[in-house]
Amino acid sequence: MKSKELLTLQNLHEYLKGLPAIILDKLYDHPAACIATFRELSQLSKHYVMRTLFTAQTIPISTISAWVTSQNLKDHRASLDQLTAIHIWENHTLPGGMQGIKLNESFRTNLKTVLCGGGESWYGPQLSKTDKHHFTPEALSLKSRERWECVLHYLVGAGEDLALSSEIQSLLNNCGLVNKNGITAAGFQFLLLDRRSQVWYILLQYLESAESLGMDLVEILSFLFQLSYSTFGQNYSTEGLTHTQLTSLQHMREIGLVVQRKRKDMKFYPTQLAINLASGAKQDELDPSKSSGFIIVETNYRLYAYTESPLDIALVALFCEMMYRLPGLCVGLITRESVQQAYTNGITADKIVNFIRAHTHPEAKKKTPVIPSTIIDQLYLWELERGRLTCSDGVLYDQILSSTDFEALRQYAEDLGVLLWANPAKRLLVVNREGHNSVKHFWKRKKQKD
Repeated sequence: MKSKELLTLQNLHEYLKGLPAIILDKLYDHPAACIATFRELSQLSKHYVMRTLFTAQTIPISTISAWVTSQNLKDHRASLDQLTAIHIWENHTLPGGMQGIKLNESFRTNLKTVLCGGGESWYGPQLSKTDKHHFTPEALSLKSRERWECVLHYLVGAGEDLALSSEIQSLLNNCGLVNKNGITAAGFQFLLLDRRSQVWYILLQYLESAESLGMDLVEILSFLFQLSYSTFGQNYSTEGLTHTQLTSLQHMREIGLVVQRKRKDMKFYPTQLAINLASGAKQDELDPSKSSGFIIVETNYRLYAYTESPLDIALVALFCEMMYRLPGLCVGLITRESVQQAYTNGITADKIVNFIRAHTHPEAKKKTPVIPSTIIDQLYLWELERGRLTCSDGVLYDQILSSTDFEALRQYAEDLGVLLWANPAKRLLVVNREGHNSVKHFWKRKKQKD
């Protein structure tokens, strides 16, 4: 995985589309993966799957095309592309050379099992809730939030003392969210995402690193889909999980997707972070603590953060000079130096403005504008200061004896588009490194002719 300047977030369909057909065929052997994939399809694609679910033979494409009117051909082609891209529909040739479509046999069998009932349990036997170490829903939510905040603390540089394994730390470093200087532009953008999108992004990076960790991608994916269809508050046995899935379970435990009392405990509890991956839950349902903001900004560049969360304070400190801290309140000052430091780390003015807006205190939202226009304008002006000078590698040409030679050399470099700077009075010019060889050879040929 390479470090990214800007964060891009794939949905499930886009991720599956990039997997080889052999991986998808293995994945569709798991009922949980089939129903999760089915739920992410467009409405028309779901309709097509249901129409072919109980049909074992190949259906001519001409027959499928007759299912829609000419006005809906664009949606029809989009659904056809979606289903074939992730190998739910497979192309076959009928006798006589006619092209046809058939539902992937593994997908058809397992989706029928999920929708119609039957089959084996995705986990081993569910354990008794009367266990003296049983976790309540409230305790699960608290532990899950604590573990996920460990990840966020690590990103903002406030988590040096938090217990994250080397694998998880390496994952966060390799996916471009942090570097040796601290949080990156992509990392700051990550913090602006809702909780469900944050979890999904980290899981995508985790899946990409599965091979380097010596883990089976299909087993991890199937386990994640099983977690997303678990029952919140119910404990499950680790019996029947493969070695890869047991290893993955410990990684999921570190980021709050599951809760275990001890690492070697034979039971675990899926949390809302894992279950809501497939539920489409809103941000407020996933993280009630984020339903209201805490920031008020005044025209004198003072920022008031009504919070006691170390994470929230660390986020504000990325672009604000903290002045003092009181119980339930932190006061900072937005200065040129603090903002320029944020820009140096790749955080843009747009991201700072969006962050303040996303976390504005409810009282401040009653005013118009929510953020004083002087603050917004100044943030953009400070950002423009960084664009006054640009650095480019170049080669200086001097000691050009005549103005005629200088003009010939300048014109040639300008025609090639490699001229960076020229001073006719002193007969000096600078060309970029890419064009240096061409200009040098032209100059040698000209000198030989002369």
